[in-house]
Amino acid sequence: MDNQRHFIIADDHPLFRDALRQTVEAGFAGARIVEASSLQEVADAIEASVEPDIVLFDLKMPGVRGFSGLMLLRAQYPAAPICVISASDDPATIRNALQLGASGFVSKSAPTDEICEAITSILAGGRWVPPDLAESAGEDVIVSRLKSLTPQQVRVLMMLSEGLLNKQIAFKLGVSEATIKAHVSAILQKLQVQNRTKAVLVAAQIEAGDWRGLHQQQ
Repeated sequence: MDNQRHFIIADDHPLFRDALRQTVEAGFAGARIVEASSLQEVADAIEASVEPDIVLFDLKMPGVRGFSGLMLLRAQYPAAPICVISASDDPATIRNALQLGASGFVSKSAPTDEICEAITSILAGGRWVPPDLAESAGEDVIVSRLKSLTPQQVRVLMMLSEGLLNKQIAFKLGVSEATIKAHVSAILQKLQVQNRTKAVLVAAQIEAGDWRGLHQQQ
């Protein structure tokens, strides 16, 4: 296997990061591995070097709410393959992660040979779907709208869901309030919702992976 592969292992549990590091080192000799325990550390690791060959990403970490972390990484670093490795491995969660742009999904309870097989498939440019999961046909229209958001718009949408005002969001992002207002207008247009309240509701359901609820409101 290519000994120049660059891995980012993103999980807030040191014991699992260590176990995953050992799996990667055993299966991919010479791999360069950077560990991250939060969404910000993942972004910092990507910014600090060339984009990684693969990010092994847990859905539940500091700075992550539901699928928001995956959405943000996918929007900001579209060329970086992301394999979700999560204990939340029900079929709905897996399908949602794949629809939002993950290149693969592996359960934390999967044996090491399956984890290595998934990584190998993704490194070769493929996708990895758990063997017992049937992929859904076609992309959900809501997901298509979400993918049209820029990284900054994803950040603003998630901050809206936290109940922050435009002024507070502007302060946190270091931009003007007018810029945030422009982002909010663009978000409403792209998600095809009428007002800020509905955008907040969309954000909450996105984080929960509840696409059905969004369709019922269309």
